Amino acid sequence: MDWLASILIGLAFAAGGWALIGAQQGWLDQLESRWSAQLRRIRLSPLRLRTYLICWLSITAAVGGLLWAGFGAPVFAITAVLGLLTIPTWVLRTLVQRRRDRIEDQLADAMVSLSSAIRAGLSLPQALEVLAMQCPRPIREEFQQIHGEYQLGKTLDICLKEARERLRSENFALFAAALEASRQSGGRLNEVVERIAISVRELHRLERKILAETAQARRSSFYMTLAPAVILFLYWAFLDPAAVERLFVEPPGQLVLVAAGLLNIVAYLWCQRILETEI
Repeated sequence: MDWLASILIGLAFAAGGWALIGAQQGWLDQLESRWSAQLRRIRLSPLRLRTYLICWLSITAAVGGLLWAGFGAPVFAITAVLGLLTIPTWVLRTLVQRRRDRIEDQLADAMVSLSSAIRAGLSLPQALEVLAMQCPRPIREEFQQIHGEYQLGKTLDICLKEARERLRSENFALFAAALEASRQSGGRLNEVVERIAISVRELHRLERKILAETAQARRSSFYMTLAPAVILFLYWAFLDPAAVERLFVEPPGQLVLVAAGLLNIVAYLWCQRILETEI
């Protein structure tokens, strides 16, 4: 009867693997759909996203299996898998935020160019076309999309509303609201846009000043984050190597190291949050 039990266990594992593959495919489809939308927002091609996702999951599984089976460190294996699973999301958010910051920096100059074009006698759609041709990237891509959608038949209000939802920028939302209000009620659009550009430049100047004044505190928080690792290395190299090795070998020690690392990361992120510029 041993052969029958072996066959049943094999069939159970096969069924579980088949179900896991099906669930993984559904999860990959959802992840690919969500990330494709994010990549399109920052003008990156999602053409090979599925391949990259599969490679990333394979590397994550290989690292987890190596730490668990090869080094006998299940706590480190679980921590590494969870960390690797969060890295792509963090990278994508960083790219989105970096592109948004660049657009914020270029917005004031774009508004001044728009005001000059309107003062020269161009209509608002013609002025937006000038911005779509002359502005630097990445804000030029946004104006190109606004103008291209307007040329395809969308109203300018809808184009500006979609751009506002796409960028999620307070300064661009103020700029779009000024354009919509001017088109509906009339008035000197170039003067309104110039005032908004002056306000945006002043906000950027204050943000840069705050960043310069908090630069030392940011560096100090980074050095404080590295300090526990340096102290642990010095303790292993000169004081008590056996005790440090037990932290890496025994599960309770691994839990202590993981907890300390997580608390260290939380403290660093907390410091960065405190030092953020909010004007």
